[in-house]
Amino acid sequence: MTEVKYRRIMLKLSGESLAGPNGYGIDPVQAEAIATRVKEIHEMGVEVAIVIGAGNLWRGAQGIERGMDRATADYMGMMGTMMNALALMDSLERMGVFTRVQSAIEMRAVAEPYIRRRAIRHLEKGRVVILGAGTGNPFFSPETAAALRAVEIDANVLIKATKVDGVYDADPKLNADAFHYDNLTHIDVLNKRLKFMDSTAISLCMDNNLPILIVNLWDPSALKNALTGKKTGTLISSTPA
Repeated sequence: MTEVKYRRIMLKLSGESLAGPNGYGIDPVQAEAIATRVKEIHEMGVEVAIVIGAGNLWRGAQGIERGMDRATADYMGMMGTMMNALALMDSLERMGVFTRVQSAIEMRAVAEPYIRRRAIRHLEKGRVVILGAGTGNPFFSPETAAALRAVEIDANVLIKATKVDGVYDADPKLNADAFHYDNLTHIDVLNKRLKFMDSTAISLCMDNNLPILIVNLWDPSALKNALTGKKTGTLISSTPA
């Protein structure tokens, strides 16, 4: 078995990672591609928990702009995360990866309720755990949910999988001179107002000494490199590198 740096990880996925070419909905081909990445690292002996967003199905900001109640918009987003969680579960199960979906909002017909000790036990038994419905509360982002659950399950790292190879000081797609950060501290992220995660999530990780790793999900080797300690993406930690 490959020697890995992190034995238990929280993987934060965007809802858009499951979307088709138009950026919306759930594309079974994309779901299978994500499941393949997860299976690869699971087979390395890594315990994998996942939090996934819902941007491919619903963006609460658009509803709020039209006068929708913020709590209602957030609850709709939580329902969207459950749809994505079930789609990813199905793809993983068809690949032979045992999976459990847990929800922060009770919906026993389709998912277990989130119970910390049960989630940890599933991980110990080699199951991939997909945690849906955010924290179960409005006004909290999927990033904050991922940070909270990562701390609760004693994850060694929070990995945010994106479409870029780390954190930049500007959008690299718009600015060819954007500077890539190899390493940052949590306080650096807050002070520089870098927007790849919300400040609540960053602060929660900082307070609990939880490192964050930003990697390009679509680089076939990025996740494996990150887990074996090879330089990849951007690492955010409590102390300077």
